[in-house]
Amino acid sequence: MTTESADEIPHLEPPSSWAIAVAFCIVFFAWGTTYLATSIAMKEEHMPPGLFGGVRLLAAGTILLLWQFCNGESLLLSAGDFARLFLIAAFLFLSSNFLISYGQKKVESSFAAILIATTPLWMGLFAMAWPSGERLSWRGWVGLAIGFAGIVLTKLDAGFNFFEEVYALLILASAATWAIGSLISRHFALKVPHFTSAGYQMLFGGISQIALGSAIGEWNDLPPTLTLGAVWAFLYLLVFGSLLGFVAFNWLLGHVPASQVGTYAYVNPTIAVFIGWCAGESVDQWILAGIAVILIGVYLVRSDHAPSKEIEVEPD
Repeated sequence: MTTESADEIPHLEPPSSWAIAVAFCIVFFAWGTTYLATSIAMKEEHMPPGLFGGVRLLAAGTILLLWQFCNGESLLLSAGDFARLFLIAAFLFLSSNFLISYGQKKVESSFAAILIATTPLWMGLFAMAWPSGERLSWRGWVGLAIGFAGIVLTKLDAGFNFFEEVYALLILASAATWAIGSLISRHFALKVPHFTSAGYQMLFGGISQIALGSAIGEWNDLPPTLTLGAVWAFLYLLVFGSLLGFVAFNWLLGHVPASQVGTYAYVNPTIAVFIGWCAGESVDQWILAGIAVILIGVYLVRSDHAPSKEIEVEPD
């Protein structure tokens, strides 16, 4: 989902520097650690991705909409806004969120974060296909080439395992479909408050994922009993990934320039790699070199044109 930023919004009382620092820490920590939580749920607890992600999104969307209702916001949608939000949710949550969860059944959290870091590269590539979309200059094309070369670099010392590569491709597809959904959201003129829009997107995405999980037989894949680890991963992703991190991110967009908030695209994958290494995942020099190269590519693509007042949020 995309969020609008007003780089110069008047405030009666500007927030203190410590409040801004805390909000940045929440965004960096919350979204940098969700990859490990997803890995625990998928790889260790063997939770079915559709049902696990769907119930979490359904809960998060319901909480956001209840918050909006309690704050006096109307939850009514026009037929047009309903269709637009459902289409956006289909890309952001039914497709992207499901794919990253499914991919993390085999892919380690640190490598998943590196692959998701390519989202701005896909954004730059797909934006050119949009009517009157921004065209990349030579700087942007160089950034794309460098960024995608970084993916290859991460696998130089790992050898080729077809089974694992398929799951890695699913995560790359997650980044690509999130980019498409973000572009669609950016160009739709939605007439609903942002938190209401996000709540409905999560709600529609959650219902769709539960339906997909049911259709492919995931109810039979549920473990007979829910372990403490599965419950912890679910609550962590719900509270920190879908709610706390998201609220802090949007609060920052209202108080600091979007260019500063956008630094999460560089910080979060770095944190995810470090957290994965602390959890015992294999992080060699090729992984580190690959993420450095990818982030250089991301920087070149993001700086290829004037900063947008909208920032794409990565799949959690």
